[in-house]
Amino acid sequence: MVRRLLRHPVRLVPFGFLAVILVGTGLLMLPWATSHHRYTPFVTALFTATSAVSVTGMSVNDTPNYWTDFGLAMITVLTQVGGLGILTGAALVILVVSRRLGLRNRLLVQAETAEFGVGDVRRLLGRIAATVFVTEALMTTVIAGRLGLAYGYPPGRALWYAAFHSIQAFNNAGFALYSDGLVSFSRDPWLMLPLGLGAIIGGLGFPAQFEAVREWRRPGQWAIATKLTIWGSFTIILLGFVALLVNEWRNPATIGAFDVPGKVLASFTQVALSRTGGFDVIHVAQLAEESYPLLIVLMFIGGGSASTAGGIKVTTFFLLAFVIWAELRGEPDVTVGGRRVATASQRQALTVALLSVAAVVAGTVTLVVLTEHVRYYAALFDVTSAFSTTGLTTGLAMELKPPGQYLLTALMYIGRVGPVTLGSAIALNTRRRLYRYPEEQPIVG
Repeated sequence: MVRRLLRHPVRLVPFGFLAVILVGTGLLMLPWATSHHRYTPFVTALFTATSAVSVTGMSVNDTPNYWTDFGLAMITVLTQVGGLGILTGAALVILVVSRRLGLRNRLLVQAETAEFGVGDVRRLLGRIAATVFVTEALMTTVIAGRLGLAYGYPPGRALWYAAFHSIQAFNNAGFALYSDGLVSFSRDPWLMLPLGLGAIIGGLGFPAQFEAVREWRRPGQWAIATKLTIWGSFTIILLGFVALLVNEWRNPATIGAFDVPGKVLASFTQVALSRTGGFDVIHVAQLAEESYPLLIVLMFIGGGSASTAGGIKVTTFFLLAFVIWAELRGEPDVTVGGRRVATASQRQALTVALLSVAAVVAGTVTLVVLTEHVRYYAALFDVTSAFSTTGLTTGLAMELKPPGQYLLTALMYIGRVGPVTLGSAIALNTRRRLYRYPEEQPIVG
C-alpha cells in the first residue's frame, strides 16, 4: 500500500486532505471550541471541518454564535490550510504528471503552466504563497480600515473580522462572522468589492493568473487554458450578473428596495461569490424562483483549474461548448484561438462533466429519500453547492438530520479532491496501442 502511494504520489492528495479533516474534527470537538462549552457532536465537527478544509463554507449551525473565538480560529486555519493545500496540491500534481508523461505530452503540460518546469517546485510554490498572502493582506487592510472608520469597530476587532472574511473570500469559502452572512453590508462597495474581487482572483487558478500577468500585453499568445479561464470567467460573471439583476430587480425580499447602485453592487458581488465563494450577499432563501437555476448553473461550472474554486471548472465547460460548436458546424477539429484541441482533452472534459452530473443527480435523489418533506429544488441547490464546494444554502443544511449531513460531507470531500485525483489518474493512465480496431459509426440521437 505504502509503496503504491510512493510510486504514485498524486494519490497522496486525498489522504492528505482526509488527515487534515480528521485533525480539524478532533479540535472542533473540544469543549472550548463551542459557546456552550460542551463537546461538539461528531457529525457537526466533521461537517464543519470538511466544509473548512474543502473551502466550502456550508454550515449546519449559526457560525458566529455557535463557535467560540478558538473554534472560529480553527475554522480560519483549516480554511487557509485547505486553500493552500488545493493550490500547492494542484501545482505538484501538474508537475508530477508532466514528469511521468512522454516528451510530447510533457511539453503540452509545460505550455499550459507557462515558464514552470518540472524542477521549479520551490519557485512555483513561492509564487503561489506570495500571491495568496499578498492578496489577503491587501483585502484585510482595506476592509479593516472600512470597519474601523465607518462602523466604529475597535482596531483589534476590525482586523480580526477583516482577516477572517478576506481568508474566506480568497479561498472561495463562505463562513461569515454575521448570522445573516454579508447581507447587512451588501450596499457597501468598500467591503463588497474587495471580497468579490478576491474571490475572483482566488478562483482563477495559478496557471491562468501567472501567464495573464506575464503576458498581459499579448493576450493572443495565451495558452488555450488561460484564454478559456480568463475570458470564460469574465463571460460567466457578466451574463450571471445581468440575469440576477433582472430576476431580482423588483423582489422586495432581496434587492427590490435598493437604489440602482445598490442593486448593481449586490447583484455583481452575489454572482462573483456564487460561483464558489458561498457568502450570502442577498438572502438566498428569498430569491425569486427563476434565480435558483441560474445560481445552480454558476455553482456547477465553478472557477478555474488549479484554483481554490470548485465545480467542473470554467475550462471544462467552455471546452465542451467548443466541441458542440465544432460538431454542429461539421468541423473535423475543435479549435480555440487558432489552436487545435487534443482529442484526449475533449474526452477528459466530457468524463469530468458527466461524472459530476451523475454525482449531483445521485446526491439529490439520495437526499430526498433520506429527508422527509424536502423540496426538490432545495435538495438540488444544496447538493450542487456542496459538490461544487460553494457553501450557499437555502437553509436546508441546518434542518438535516445526521444521515443528510453525512451525505453533504461526503459530497464536499468528493467535490474537492475528486477532480484533482480524477484528472491526474486520466493523465497518468494515458497509453498508446500498437493497433486499432475497425471503425463503426452507431446511430446517435
